[in-house]
Amino acid sequence: MSDAYTLIPWIALVFFIAGVVKGVVGMGLPTVAMGLLSLTLAPAAAAAILVAPSLVTNVWQYLAGPATRAVTQRLLTMMIAVVMGTFIGIGVLVTHANTAAAAIGVLLALYGAFGLATPRLSVPTRAEPLAAPAVGLITGVLSGATGIFTIPAVPYFTALGLTRDELIQALGLSFTVSTVALGLALAWRGQYPLSLAGASLAAIIPALAGMLLGQRVRDKLKPQVFRRWFFVSLMGLGAYMVGRAW
Repeated sequence: MSDAYTLIPWIALVFFIAGVVKGVVGMGLPTVAMGLLSLTLAPAAAAAILVAPSLVTNVWQYLAGPATRAVTQRLLTMMIAVVMGTFIGIGVLVTHANTAAAAIGVLLALYGAFGLATPRLSVPTRAEPLAAPAVGLITGVLSGATGIFTIPAVPYFTALGLTRDELIQALGLSFTVSTVALGLALAWRGQYPLSLAGASLAAIIPALAGMLLGQRVRDKLKPQVFRRWFFVSLMGLGAYMVGRAW
């Protein structure tokens, strides 16, 4: 594994780019960061560096809206399952680097394809008591194995019929819980050394700077065009990572 400190300029650039994406479209920082960092670092190291900037930016997103209590109560069982699933899946990330890298590529490609297709999904309210923990467990296992928190959580949230503010806060809550669970699982497996913790803390500043820039230029861009190229880029990066791993 490359020394994280020698890659500080690259790490800063990655989190600045990921922050810009999050500022423009409201999500994508963990996904973009894991995809790009995994090109130069072992997946477990990339996930460890992701923890601090992801936590800061997603706590901000979760607490900034008007529906904090309602969203938390509605998604509580899902979040508990996310934590459990993360500890189940973490073994892949820390002991099977090639498998984890290939899985990251697959998830990036799937997420990009979902974003481009924008299928109309719907989960009836009566199904939520069973669907929420099942989706949470799968999301957690995949998060633990790859450091990517989006599948199937994001499609599930879009199927719940949430308002825009509720959706933004649901994403913030899910990514916050996933980040904390990932950090704890990595520490549990002895994969969070001081060097990576320092690099993770250093990545907060470029992530926030990118996020603020993205929010400032959001109104000057065509959101649909930006989102389309964002998802196309994820598919391309995912395909490249799968090919490189295998």
